[in-house]
Amino acid sequence: MARIQATRSDTAEGITVDQIVLGEGPTTIEEIAAIARQGVRVSVGRTGKARIADAHAVVDRIVREERVAYGVTTGFGQLATTHVPVTQARELQENLVRSHSVGVGEPLPRDVVRAAMAIRINTFTKGHSGVRQEVVDLLCAVLDADLVPWVPSRGSLGASGDLAPSAHMVLAMMGEGELLSADGRREAALPALRAAGLEPLRLEPKEGVSLINGTQFMAAIGVLATLDAEAALDSADLIGAMSIEGLRASVGPFQERIQRLRPIPGQRLSAANVRAATAGSEIMLSHLNCDKVQDAYSVRCIPQVHGACRDALRWLREVVTVEVDAVTDNPLVFPEEDEIVSAGNFHGEPLALAFDLAAMSLAEIGSMSERRTFRLLSPFLSELPPYLTRHSGLNNGYMLAQYTAAALVAESRILCHPASVDSIPTSGDQEDHVSMGMTAALKLGDVLANTRTILGIEALCAAQAIDLLAPLQPGAGTGRGREIVRSFAAPLERDRYLAPEIAAAAAAVAAGEFAAAARAL
Repeated sequence: MARIQATRSDTAEGITVDQIVLGEGPTTIEEIAAIARQGVRVSVGRTGKARIADAHAVVDRIVREERVAYGVTTGFGQLATTHVPVTQARELQENLVRSHSVGVGEPLPRDVVRAAMAIRINTFTKGHSGVRQEVVDLLCAVLDADLVPWVPSRGSLGASGDLAPSAHMVLAMMGEGELLSADGRREAALPALRAAGLEPLRLEPKEGVSLINGTQFMAAIGVLATLDAEAALDSADLIGAMSIEGLRASVGPFQERIQRLRPIPGQRLSAANVRAATAGSEIMLSHLNCDKVQDAYSVRCIPQVHGACRDALRWLREVVTVEVDAVTDNPLVFPEEDEIVSAGNFHGEPLALAFDLAAMSLAEIGSMSERRTFRLLSPFLSELPPYLTRHSGLNNGYMLAQYTAAALVAESRILCHPASVDSIPTSGDQEDHVSMGMTAALKLGDVLANTRTILGIEALCAAQAIDLLAPLQPGAGTGRGREIVRSFAAPLERDRYLAPEIAAAAAAVAAGEFAAAARAL
């Protein structure tokens, strides 16, 4: 892991961990997320600084000796054969950033941009990029000052990495771009930089291409999506267990001896989560001797479906873990050989494929959840009153909440068309196969948001179902799930405005409240 440094703080607690030192060892997804979301400060260790200096020395020699090197004394893409005099090497880099700042659409969230900046710093510490230490120091200082560049979300093809988003990030550091304020406003970067005591970046040879060529924005989305998707899976197990109780279904299919016969890791974990959540449940004990033979697939097959999705997300974690600690820019500097080599580590195919599979997995979680919600609301499929209201007819209960879940399931299915199978050639066919990895990443974020809301709707309905079975009490885990719901939504006695409660339920899933309850069992 990167070195986590304890420093003296001004809080009553005294010593707090508030800085991550990059370049001293492998960097984890969790560390990047802490920088992105918790405001943990970042710096570069002595080993990382030494590598940065060695790589920059190679670039410096190439410029002084007027050697030909891609992106240093040549143009870019199809213009790679166009020689650029060393006297114009600095202008070449600044023109690169300005010309590539062509993004459109809504801005990427602040935590995504912060994660991307941290990943780029980490890349530089590997010693294969050729930038000056001053560039890395400014990146660290901008992060620590919480100055977040305004970065449009659309425009990256995922090869050569995330050119347009990264260019907008660098343009802000140059004082020519914009920042994204905490309340979502766009503001000029230059005054904010100077107010923080920072001078705008003036690019030296190779620094522009080193800053914008790489997978840092795809990887940043991947970091946060990995953690959020894992939390959604834990939430789905707990909320699914709540529905099992509300439907008075059987936990027989979740027995460990059954999972051992098909020992898929995710399946065993999801089954164990449901068993733990329903342990000690009076509701489950109340129907042990009922004549129901077996439950519907959306209930009985939770371990198999949730488990398969867990295993797909494990692959996402593996890919992203490599990516945040990799060198993905081009060209690459090899100090020991005194060489600069053009290669293709910027290609986002590994991420794109993982993102597409993760989106499909989360869509499946949403699809299963919506089916359980439908069963909770349908008296011919449960022992519950219609739409979970005792006064149906006069009241509609949660009838329309299922409509919303169904609409989101349909949208997620549409979004699951894989971006990674698409490619549109660019740059005069020099870049003739691209990954569309950023498109895959953005779609993954949309599917994740949909799935959180679908799970939130199921949680609302399952909590209502459990309450309707009183005085029988739920298990410890499912009871905790019901308490989470009751913290923002009272039992539904008559029709009321439900949209705010659906939003609150989705927010509780996003905040990891259900996941924390599941993990505590």
